[in-house]
Amino acid sequence: MPDILLIAGVDEAGRGPLAGPVVAAAVILDPAYPILGLADSKILSATRREHLAAEIRTHALAWALGRAEATEIDQINILQASLRAMQRAVANLRMTPNQVLVDGKHCPAGLTCPCQAIVKGDATVPAISAASILAKVARDAELRELHNHYPAYGFAQHKGYPTAAHREALRRFGPCPEHRRSFAPVAAVIKEFP
Repeated sequence: MPDILLIAGVDEAGRGPLAGPVVAAAVILDPAYPILGLADSKILSATRREHLAAEIRTHALAWALGRAEATEIDQINILQASLRAMQRAVANLRMTPNQVLVDGKHCPAGLTCPCQAIVKGDATVPAISAASILAKVARDAELRELHNHYPAYGFAQHKGYPTAAHREALRRFGPCPEHRRSFAPVAAVIKEFP
């Protein structure tokens, strides 16, 4: 078999929420098994994302996840935490890519191969779209699980994003351990809940 160029697409989910981790995925697609329907995870229905995620996990040459917890986000900021989660996802791949393509404007540090950042890459580069889908599906599952521990906040519905219902729960109950204390809406209510 001739050598093939191993390109890893990388994206994250969870930069905007007020709670929970940021989760990144890295995916090396198999050119012999094209996956139809790959797109930016945000435009796909939850059912379609789940279906595509299963297909990606089955047919990709390699895939892996990386994460940064809420406490880490508070320590180093959301951009740096996102980049760290991306670096961890690439490091967790079972094969080393020849190149990494990342959605956005920034490449994570510490990679062992060349990296290129592509704005809106999750909509134009299939491997990044696949990573976008895996990251979103994994993070959504975690937030549904988090809901079981902290049902008052409604994490299963809004996945930690700053919806009106989430902000109201924050005002009523204060932050839980999974809230990002460096984010302004959370910081604002901490003063009322010692």
